[in-house]
Amino acid sequence: MKPDWSTASAEDVAAIKCWFDEWGGMVATQRFEDARELFDPGAIGFGTWMDLVEGLDQLESKQWRSIWGTIQDFHHETTKTLKVLVSPDRLMASGLVTWTSTGFHQDGEEYQRPGRTTSIFVREAVTERWRSIHTHVSLFRGVPQKSFGSS
Repeated sequence: MKPDWSTASAEDVAAIKCWFDEWGGMVATQRFEDARELFDPGAIGFGTWMDLVEGLDQLESKQWRSIWGTIQDFHHETTKTLKVLVSPDRLMASGLVTWTSTGFHQDGEEYQRPGRTTSIFVREAVTERWRSIHTHVSLFRGVPQKSFGSS
């Protein structure tokens, strides 16, 4: 069965967009504690630095803290590329979006560092806020894997 991206309600798409915009702002400003509030404590993930992390503590310490401080200008491209699928009961969703950031070579020279994020969301009731239970954040092909931070 082919996914129908048009079946998610405008309300749910807006809420997922808001989630990505909010998280992106937290990545850009290294607000780790605030970002934790957007995730389930048992969240799992894949990413540039870890093949698999289990639990929010590991996601933060092994993935987020390895990267967020070495990049600048992180931004999810939610107005351009966001795709959202929502379950019929509206208690589970997935969101896919590209992002941009600036990375830094070891000599301090900047490079464009684009990538993509997929997240799975859950909530107990449609009146509750979405929380991520899984993220996969990765760079596009050919982008340097390591950023060294600005000088």
